Amino acid sequence: MEFVKSQPTSKAPADWFTGDVWWDVVVAGQAPSRMRANLVRFSPGARTNWHAHAVGQTLHVVSGIALVGTRDGTILEAHPGETVSCPPDEEHWHGATADRFMEHIAMWEGTTDGSPETRWAEPVTETQYGGPRSRNQ
Repeated sequence: MEFVKSQPTSKAPADWFTGDVWWDVVVAGQAPSRMRANLVRFSPGARTNWHAHAVGQTLHVVSGIALVGTRDGTILEAHPGETVSCPPDEEHWHGATADRFMEHIAMWEGTTDGSPETRWAEPVTETQYGGPRSRNQ
């Protein structure tokens, strides 16, 4: 057993996000592990581009309100302590509401065949971001 050396907080790449986003790598497992986890902080209105994960992604909301959208126009609103699971290869986006910061833990797995873990696409439009939201009641 050992402590994992912390990496410094880094700004997320502007070509994958709209707005200001920072992350801390929690774990980037080395083979045979495929585990990946980042603590991600979104400024108000910030969000990812459309993207999909080869093995899926799980998002656990730590603070603020997370918006998680899919290509069919569904936008889920998730609150602290709630977890959203995105299946393999489902194009989705996630981010903060327009009026507050949001922080979540993003968890996903690497691939075993050398193919990309994440496939990035175009930015989410203001119309897509501002669509109707639903809550898990």
